[in-house]
Amino acid sequence: MSLPPQSVTLPLPRADAIVDPRVGDAGPALLALEDGAVFPGIAFGAPVASGGDLVVNTSQTGYQEIATDPSYAGQVVVMTYPLIGNYGRLLADDQSSRPWLRGLVVAHATAAVLDDARQLATLLRSNAIPAIAGVDTRALARRLRSSGCQRAVITAPGMTDPDEAVRLALAVPAWEDQDFVAQVSPASVTEQGDDPSAPLIAIVDFGLKANIVNSLRRRGVRVRILPHTASAADVLAADVDGIVLSPGPGDPARLAGPVALARRLIDDGRPLLGICLGHQVVARAAGAETGRLRFGHHGANHPVQDLDTGYVQVTAQNHEVQVLGGTVRADSGFRVSQLNLNDRSVEGLRHSEKPIETVQYHPEGAPGPLDALAVFDRFVAAARKGA
Repeated sequence: MSLPPQSVTLPLPRADAIVDPRVGDAGPALLALEDGAVFPGIAFGAPVASGGDLVVNTSQTGYQEIATDPSYAGQVVVMTYPLIGNYGRLLADDQSSRPWLRGLVVAHATAAVLDDARQLATLLRSNAIPAIAGVDTRALARRLRSSGCQRAVITAPGMTDPDEAVRLALAVPAWEDQDFVAQVSPASVTEQGDDPSAPLIAIVDFGLKANIVNSLRRRGVRVRILPHTASAADVLAADVDGIVLSPGPGDPARLAGPVALARRLIDDGRPLLGICLGHQVVARAAGAETGRLRFGHHGANHPVQDLDTGYVQVTAQNHEVQVLGGTVRADSGFRVSQLNLNDRSVEGLRHSEKPIETVQYHPEGAPGPLDALAVFDRFVAAARKGA
């Protein structure tokens, strides 16, 4: 379906009606898509241009966690909820050491706190990430539902030439061609927890969220966080009782090293949990194929059904790629265990004999509902049993 370009001549309301004066704005800017659509707005993030894959997130809250979630690396995030900034930032809720998204698009930038350091805009400005307000984000979401994934650019303040903005969007590298995991994974090993009697969980960090570590630590285990380049010998050290393959950004089809590692982990047979990208890596290690969704799953309201129990839970998600259910081979020992009730895409795998489970969603629920925390209960119980 061919969509007409979005007009850039529509007058915007006054800047202070779009960006709370306590946030402050940097003047007019544009959001441009590769299909030629251009949306005018008011810049309120860092005074720079940036581009990436445009994704829509439907969450009403959790924008701080979204900004600092490494799985959003390389993406420009559109928040469909009309008021973003209604509460202040808490450092303890950051999901990593810095924000990873390429840009933020909102309808209205609000400020519920006077403390500048606690505002979302300050987090973006201090990390050279642009943001634009005044965009009809719901119209933009409908456009992406029709067109599928697109590259986009937020221009620097004052840059309002629509033709040049579209040229910038077309020059953004394709999402599939970039190695985001290498950008977000740590370079060294770290550990948390000092009780030698507690089970030890090795986490391979493809783009780890802090709340995954928190969710495991609350269940009384120690964690060892390893870079994505860790060897099988490192991950399968004698003192390790279970392994987590973390979420992360990018296409698993380009992650030959992690997939080879996952094959070794499956063969070893210790409790293994794959989350989001980790789920996709395990699937590919088991011989299944993955493919890109038309416009991805992003938000905190995706219903998922467990096929073993019939239980339906509401989940938080952020992924562009799905495991293709028809390619999961019976002789691999894996079966599809959970499905998305919106589009019937695969949301989980289980092994028939080994304590291995994978989930496509984010059970740590930051941001998002807490329905799926039992994933960690099952995994930690298996690790304790084998300890």
